[in-house]
Amino acid sequence: MSDERHPDPSDPGEAAVPEGLVTAVVNLVHTGPVALGAYTIAELTAVDAIVDFLEARPSDEVLAEAVRSLAARQLLLAGPSGEEIQVRGDLGIAVALQQRSRKVLDARTTGTGPGEPWRILLLPQPEPICLVVRIDALGVHQLGLYTSEEAFRLLTDWLPRGTSAGSGAGDADTVLAAAERSALVTVTHYTANGSAEVAGASTDLVLARADDRLHAFSRDPREREELVASPLDGKDGVHHRLVELLA
Repeated sequence: MSDERHPDPSDPGEAAVPEGLVTAVVNLVHTGPVALGAYTIAELTAVDAIVDFLEARPSDEVLAEAVRSLAARQLLLAGPSGEEIQVRGDLGIAVALQQRSRKVLDARTTGTGPGEPWRILLLPQPEPICLVVRIDALGVHQLGLYTSEEAFRLLTDWLPRGTSAGSGAGDADTVLAAAERSALVTVTHYTANGSAEVAGASTDLVLARADDRLHAFSRDPREREELVASPLDGKDGVHHRLVELLA
């Protein structure tokens, strides 16, 4: 399986996706989660995968080494015309699905332990399945495909948990300073210009666990810099809120 991209980053041409690829992948995901391998930010940047959601762009030297590494593993090949590149294997699947998504859920957590990711990205698809990217402290990006329900469950289990503090959440700064674990969840809608993503409206949810109580905050619609209490409903409140954010 491969995905063809133009090698010139100034050309926003869309990637060509092989016919039947998406249908085959969706059918496979509905039999169970599908691991798509682990990659560095340089390797993802080299094939223009999810880089619009990452802060740092590697140097040209690091990118050149990433291209050589992908080529040595036959994940990156020159296209038949010489004017495109082929992204093959699991990485090609990830690139193709990222191109189809028009939302990204970006969750970052403090207070994580060894072996845990500190950041998770969910890129939902219409079917519904999700491309999930788990990023660890070493900068390794573990890619996988899950049904939407499985992706929400994975994310909910990783986020801060506890009995809802309800409307008595208190001052956000005070709660966050005392929190054992906290998270910022941002959902961004975007449009595409060729292979380039253009960010649009975004929504934030802040979660914080303090004294076994789970506090939730959102942006004040009148003062976007301020956080206000945003109570969660029931024991599945976080799960329901995530579904609402991505609706």
